[in-house]
Amino acid sequence: MNNTARHLHGTLERLLGGPLPIRLRAWDGSESGPADAPVVELRSRRALRRLLWQPNQLGLVEAYVAGELEAAGELTPVLRALRAAVPARPGTRSRPRPTLPQAADAAVLLLRLGAVGPRPPRPGAPRAAVRGVRHSRARDRAAISHHYDLSNDFYARLLGHPMAYSCGYWTRPGDPAYDVTDAQRDKLTLVCRKLGLGPDDRLLDVGCGWGALAEHAAAEYGARVTAVTLSERQAAYARTRVRQRGLADRVDVQLRDYRDIRQERYDAVSAIEMGEHVGDTEYPGFARRLHALLRPSGRLLVQQMSRGQHAPGGGAFIEAYIAPDMHMRPLGRTLSLLETAGLEVRSTESIREHYVATVRAWLRTLERRWPEFVELVGEPTARVWRLYLTGGALAFETGGMGVDQVLAVRPGERGASGMPAVQPAWHGTSRPHGVAEPYGGAEPYGGAEPDGTAGSDVAGPDGGDAR
Repeated sequence: MNNTARHLHGTLERLLGGPLPIRLRAWDGSESGPADAPVVELRSRRALRRLLWQPNQLGLVEAYVAGELEAAGELTPVLRALRAAVPARPGTRSRPRPTLPQAADAAVLLLRLGAVGPRPPRPGAPRAAVRGVRHSRARDRAAISHHYDLSNDFYARLLGHPMAYSCGYWTRPGDPAYDVTDAQRDKLTLVCRKLGLGPDDRLLDVGCGWGALAEHAAAEYGARVTAVTLSERQAAYARTRVRQRGLADRVDVQLRDYRDIRQERYDAVSAIEMGEHVGDTEYPGFARRLHALLRPSGRLLVQQMSRGQHAPGGGAFIEAYIAPDMHMRPLGRTLSLLETAGLEVRSTESIREHYVATVRAWLRTLERRWPEFVELVGEPTARVWRLYLTGGALAFETGGMGVDQVLAVRPGERGASGMPAVQPAWHGTSRPHGVAEPYGGAEPYGGAEPDGTAGSDVAGPDGGDAR
């Protein structure tokens, strides 16, 4: 009788020092573990061989990306169960290491199961290849390109329209007719309201992505926007959208490092989930640069992810396959850095639960249109994104990560903030007085993609056009 799963299950429980909250199904058809637990399939001995060569998070990740390790059903219950079963040591993000006898026991079992052999090749998904001094201009360009230049068509299908790759703001979460498209538009409106934008106000959007905020601020609030990105494909897409919307006289999209932005004074500056890419030692200089680019009494809106002080990066998986060189810190540390730069923090708002809803909406789109994504980027890369989105949603759900909006001002003469004594209504879904219906007038983005791929009228998460 085949008993591979039973032997593996027992060894893993000894390594964990407690019950394994998943059911194992091995390549020989054997199963072991609680009958009602999430099922993990070991489809090949090669999955164990990867772990023998790389007994860490990256070994598990690459076994999954290669298709040698699979969740029988949704991935979320498996990751949730494993997270609960292997908690980090207090004050750190690291897990307990196996003792020498435990490691020897596991090695003997792997030898008996025929898992010992040459190191398996890496799965087909591209790994980040960044070299040189961390957060030098050249390395930052390479890091940004790895993540954001994957394919404009990929992001258009995943994000829908507006192409906003950041936390949405879900003002009607119980409404079945309300979706991620609405949540992103409400987030853009919230940002513009907090910045107090009006006709001809000058906005600098640092790390503008595909131009969603720049387009919204210009079309709905009449702002004049300078939008800056390091991604060539993002810049090409944003420029095309601006031309299609007839906003070229109001939006200037620049391919530029934030350190090279021309010294001008803006009424408002935004940095929407860009600060995570700046780096730890570079962040004080980043904050000073934002201060210098604001006019007296000008406003700054930073939307930024946070982590505990012992877990500033994204971990081995994120560094290798998603976004290298990221750095996050507790919210309080960010506030201190902004204040040290001469900015006055006026409000903070945690929107962590909104990111759970946002990421899960993206994940549903990925699963619903799985064959399209596989055809577009290949199955290994699609599996990287499934793991990335599933793990990200859980991190925000459990509080392992946070995301906040921080509103600050550059104090003017005698400390003038320019802020009203009583804040106006920032929240809600009504559009600004006297403006047209949001996102009207432009045709769906079609034809040849700015990155050279074939364009199409791709459907957004709600089944509509991803414009």
